[in-house]
Amino acid sequence: MNDGKKGDQNLETPFHVVHKLPAGDSPYVRAKHVQLVQKDPEAAIVLFWKAINAGDRVDSALKDMAVVMKQQDRAEEAIEAINSFRDRCSKQAQESLDNVLIDLYKKCGRVEEQIDLLKQKLRMINQGEAFNGKATKTARSHGKKFQVTIRQETSRILGNLGWAYMQQENHKAAEAVYQKAQIIDPDANKACNLSLCLMKQSRHSEARAVLEQVLHNKVGGSNDQKSRKRAEVLMKELEEAELANKLLMMGLSSGGSEDYDGDGFINQSVMNQRSPLRSSRRLPIFEEISQFRDQLAC
Repeated sequence: MNDGKKGDQNLETPFHVVHKLPAGDSPYVRAKHVQLVQKDPEAAIVLFWKAINAGDRVDSALKDMAVVMKQQDRAEEAIEAINSFRDRCSKQAQESLDNVLIDLYKKCGRVEEQIDLLKQKLRMINQGEAFNGKATKTARSHGKKFQVTIRQETSRILGNLGWAYMQQENHKAAEAVYQKAQIIDPDANKACNLSLCLMKQSRHSEARAVLEQVLHNKVGGSNDQKSRKRAEVLMKELEEAELANKLLMMGLSSGGSEDYDGDGFINQSVMNQRSPLRSSRRLPIFEEISQFRDQLAC
């Protein structure tokens, strides 16, 4: 009997609930129907434009249209749309629009603008303006909602900033940012990125120490299969780099026997001739972060 009632209830479930659509018949609702039910992204973009021009749920229409444009490889148009029409959106929508813009800048390779916006978001957090003044916000991923804290958001933004610096091959700045992110809210993915920064600077022993934290499950997210696989790949690359460096130092790739001492190690005088000594040494982490204070912006 109960099963029959349950079946009747399922049959009566409204169409918009089944398909996760907003209720009604406004331009925005029609755009979402075309996007999610008819699966016609180009037609959906046209209808999202109509919703924006009609003033119908502009916050959602502009953000959703930009996301669909990105999926259609129209990211540059999406950037222009957000910058042109975000003044029609509420104050509460600005933060989510910034997040969409960051993804669009990344897709288009506009790294400087991506960095500027990430630093702006860090300044907002530092000034207590993030999350519209609240301690947490509700985020959505793969259809599931979850709570994000200011601490987690700060670490996430720092991670994105570090990756942007990596695209500029500014490995020293990226390292400082990743170090700070790991202090705030450590995780395996950012640990892998930090180790990559160190490898790019030929600081192999430090990179190894960071990777071992992931491989020995000493940092959050180490059990994630993707992060662990990446750590294993980086460790293999690191070992290959260390071996190549050792072979170079031993002179197996070039040089004569007169370059070596009795124990088979390269003579110090020869090393001095081949490459000048580097006097610079790694600064303590807080000095390094201070050095890039204008880049961290928090």
